[in-house]
Amino acid sequence: MEGKTAVPISVSQRQAIVTLLKDGLGNQEIAAQVGVTPGTVAAVKAHISMGTYSESSEDADPEAEVASAVDTAFGLERDLQMALRRSIEQLETGLTIIDGDREQTVASGRIDITARDREGVVVVIELKVGAADRDAIGQLLAYMGDLMDDGASVRGILVAREFAPRAVSAARAVPNLRLVRYGFQFTFEAVTGPHMGGPTAAPPA
Repeated sequence: MEGKTAVPISVSQRQAIVTLLKDGLGNQEIAAQVGVTPGTVAAVKAHISMGTYSESSEDADPEAEVASAVDTAFGLERDLQMALRRSIEQLETGLTIIDGDREQTVASGRIDITARDREGVVVVIELKVGAADRDAIGQLLAYMGDLMDDGASVRGILVAREFAPRAVSAARAVPNLRLVRYGFQFTFEAVTGPHMGGPTAAPPA
């Protein structure tokens, strides 16, 4: 999971980031072109994914928007990770978490979830809120490479709300990497008032 990294940006930089994101460029490429950090690009992308960003809003404070997006995206990724840790077999039957319920630190960063499948292969699981681009593929491959230094058989799973076309194309070239799209399902249970029955599940988004 990427840390909360963002720096102040101008309205023109924000608009440039949005344009380049629509062109399918990765965070690193956009950051280099616009002159911001990859974390700032990720924050703007999070705002777009959450539907809270208005491209036409000229008078909005881009620094406040980015800071808000970083905090919100960080929280959502934490929630997603906790939910998956509670029921890892939703992702794949036979998976067992082996990181002691905490992110494992390797040379390339921190792995969201490290698991083992029923064949004994180590599975690196990376989580992204919103859309994942090919930078996410590179990040996951780096984590996998770090664990391969120990001689382990390793494969990866990238979990995201959606995937950029370049991410899908890159993943096709890696046979031991799988892309998984997550969805939302909410349940509702009365806290006060007459109890009318058990929890009611809303249809997935």
